[in-house]
Amino acid sequence: MNKPYSILLYYCYTPIEDPEAFREQHHRLCLELNLLGRIIVSKEGLNGTVSGLKEDCEKYMAALHADPRFAKIDFKVDESDKHAFAKLHVRTKAEIVHSGLLHIDPNVRTGKHLAPKEFKEMKDREDVVIVDMRSDYEYTVGRFKNAVTLDIENFREFPEKIDELKEKFRDKKILTYCTGGIKCEKASAFLLEQGFEDVYQLHGGIIKYGKEAGGEDFEGKCYVFDNRVAVDVNSVNPKVISTCHVCGTENDRMVNCANPVCNLHVAICEKCGWELDGACSTACKEHPEKRPYDGTGYYQKEMNGYNPLKGFNRKKKTDVQV
Repeated sequence: MNKPYSILLYYCYTPIEDPEAFREQHHRLCLELNLLGRIIVSKEGLNGTVSGLKEDCEKYMAALHADPRFAKIDFKVDESDKHAFAKLHVRTKAEIVHSGLLHIDPNVRTGKHLAPKEFKEMKDREDVVIVDMRSDYEYTVGRFKNAVTLDIENFREFPEKIDELKEKFRDKKILTYCTGGIKCEKASAFLLEQGFEDVYQLHGGIIKYGKEAGGEDFEGKCYVFDNRVAVDVNSVNPKVISTCHVCGTENDRMVNCANPVCNLHVAICEKCGWELDGACSTACKEHPEKRPYDGTGYYQKEMNGYNPLKGFNRKKKTDVQV
């Protein structure tokens, strides 16, 4: 049965002269199309993941593709029976994904893009090393078989690992991958800048690999940044690789600890989740600030003064006057 909603994942490195003006205009577009999600606008481009009714998502993709700056966007599209977000955030930041590598422009130089089938054919060669460019909580729940993972909590820590990679893999072909491809754009470019000669990246990331290559040899689930938290991508040889933080049984259900002071993001099985009332330990269960547990382990972030209607009412008044 066709599901009525779509979930879009996308990015585009392209110059945006006035990010704040574009942010307001783009936010109005999302509101008019009833989209929810998170979008980052920067001088270097656009990065987003949104959900909405299929017809509204089609209009959104058409609107972006009609703008020459975004004509090359490769949308990754999933079906859903409901919105994948509860709110809409469109914000301006210095980078569309925080790396600290502000001097790198992926449009000038980056790793060779591999289509999913090319990545699949190349990944098991003896002269190749697959490197996961994601954070520890992401690859803990799922990663490619035999992939090298980095001990990082955020992508901005990646440059600190370059010496470690040089020492072990300087003479290897490096295949990088991430969720949708965006982190690999700057990561592969930085590897080239640091002297690696053969650097490649999985075009479209894990999500596209699942759709076009069956997700073969991706073990576990793919962590995503919406209410689904983690999704299946492997329809060929699926395998659960994560374990419950509390009892150690096989489990890929990612939650946040109900104690906001802890907020540990780990896999906890449903049984332990209910026994600890959403907490990751007895101490957190007894913490006075513990949040109510509804069985999901997902808690909405505070808006922190962010106004989702900024600029929208003003635009509507202008429209009426015209």
